[in-house]
Amino acid sequence: MTVLITGYEPFGEHEKNPTAMIAERLDGETIAGEQVVGRVLPVAFDVAGEQLRAYLSEYTPSVAIACGLAAGRSAVSVERIGVNVNDAVTTPDNAGNDPVNEQIAVGGPAAYLSTLPIETVVTELLDASIPAYVSNTAGTHLCNNALYTLGSAIEDGGYNTKFGFLHLPLTTKMAAENAHETAVRGASAEPSLPLELQQRAVESAIKTAVTSTV
Repeated sequence: MTVLITGYEPFGEHEKNPTAMIAERLDGETIAGEQVVGRVLPVAFDVAGEQLRAYLSEYTPSVAIACGLAAGRSAVSVERIGVNVNDAVTTPDNAGNDPVNEQIAVGGPAAYLSTLPIETVVTELLDASIPAYVSNTAGTHLCNNALYTLGSAIEDGGYNTKFGFLHLPLTTKMAAENAHETAVRGASAEPSLPLELQQRAVESAIKTAVTSTV
């Protein structure tokens, strides 16, 4: 069986994206007896969803977990729900698309709930001393788009796939680099977690999803 993990390419002011690095690191690994396929999605509203659907069709994974960067968050956020809204708010995608209050799927369901055991995922992370919490909003940018698209594609394809989304904070290296010019003048550094800890969090979420009977 296969587990699909996706990250996003760098976007906006960020030259790196920890979710892309983690997807690339985990590609080809075996976790809880299942082969991990790690893929990096483009930060483009008109392409990312189609690419995600193609991966689901190609690999028919038992578990699919999309990941995205949430600068400013201080912990791993395990998302509960993806809503049928594309809105770039203040950050156009890498192709310059800037949707405002558009539907991801015209006439589609208002939302899809993650089918991961989200409370158990969070509990396992906290037990491993990894800061985490259940988040009730994935926003309206491409992270939410991925979660909603997973639900829609799995329903359309009739796949027996558990799915969900993890928001990850900046890495400590990224936060330090961002603070280099301002921190010495009294500004605070942004919240962050080491990349290795973030990778452990994704690995833990995979194991929990694979082994859970919920």
